[in-house]
Amino acid sequence: MMKHKISPFMAALLSLAMLPGMTKAQVDQSNLLGQINTITTAVPFLIISPDARAGGMGDVGVSSSPDANAIHWNPSKLAFVDKKMGFSISYTPWLRKLVPDINLAYVSFYNKLKGDQTIGASLRYFSLGNITFTDNTGAELGQFNPAEFAFDIAYARKLSENFSGGIALRYINSNLTGGFQVENNATKAGNSVAADISAYYQTEMEVSKKDAIFAVGVNISNIGTKISYTETGVKDFIPINLRLGPSLTLKLNEYNDLAFMIDFNKLLVPTPPIYNPDSVINGEQQILFGKNPDVSVASGIFNSFSDAPDGGKEELREINIAAGLEYWYDKQFAFRAGYFYEHETKGNRKYFTLGAGLKYNVFGLDFAYLIPTDQRNPLENTLRFSLVFDFDNLKKADDSE
Repeated sequence: MMKHKISPFMAALLSLAMLPGMTKAQVDQSNLLGQINTITTAVPFLIISPDARAGGMGDVGVSSSPDANAIHWNPSKLAFVDKKMGFSISYTPWLRKLVPDINLAYVSFYNKLKGDQTIGASLRYFSLGNITFTDNTGAELGQFNPAEFAFDIAYARKLSENFSGGIALRYINSNLTGGFQVENNATKAGNSVAADISAYYQTEMEVSKKDAIFAVGVNISNIGTKISYTETGVKDFIPINLRLGPSLTLKLNEYNDLAFMIDFNKLLVPTPPIYNPDSVINGEQQILFGKNPDVSVASGIFNSFSDAPDGGKEELREINIAAGLEYWYDKQFAFRAGYFYEHETKGNRKYFTLGAGLKYNVFGLDFAYLIPTDQRNPLENTLRFSLVFDFDNLKKADDSE
């Protein structure tokens, strides 16, 4: 396995570098309004699309048809799954354009209960590869494999024939330094707990004399405590995120289904303010535009709708848009495509996606490929793979023998 040399201080910042859109630039105090002002959080791996189905549709999924990966996108969708039990395994080599051994693995499971209830669980594991740590002089301190993981449990229930609610509880562990000292400070693994609150609505309708299903979903994810990697260090927000959007599935005929969907995403954490470099009081630079980001989690969530330095215009720029389509033939073969948009001043992630799916008896295979709109993008050539298991069909196969 390839080894990388990196100082402990830089290792502590690696978690903030996993989403390329978040690493364009830190806030420069000389920036004017309308310039690059990206939002950074700890553990951004929590909002990386983990499965190939959604990955092939532009990272859209809050109102797509329910499946085993619904815990990430919208836990309340689990109440509408049409199978008794399901299981999925996903794997994504991450940032392979830059580093050859970073990857994300995701495992999810659900089981329907009586009374229109469904429970689920998932585990995501993000490995940063094998790293050689050095001090400021370049002397080697040792090797470590930084990694992060999150374990979820979820519950969803139908509240009516067309509406469901769901929650997920999450434990997060981020071990980036293995206890190595950073600037003479002892480090530790960061820990946090969080919750998702979600809702989902779907109804049957008719569009141009074709049977259709309209759905809309909303999910506020990662509502949780801040995280720190030292005993005395500043605590950072985790990526609390609002996702909402509709979908429309058309049943073209007995064999052909076509679905369109769109997601709107906004981080519910403070936007970095613009500081006045010429005004320092008690050792702290004064804010020129925006609001103080050192607030509680609750305040950060509510202030996130009005704290952008450039006002409402910048708040709108912080909304990412994902759009996708999915075509199924005979419920056995799928083709997917999508597009993801992020404003230039908020990370500039813009890419197309393509995907395909195949179902055969007890298992299905999904594949996704990402195509950035600009060259030399760290996300270039990103692939995702998912295996989905249908235990209902497995039971049917056993009964038929």
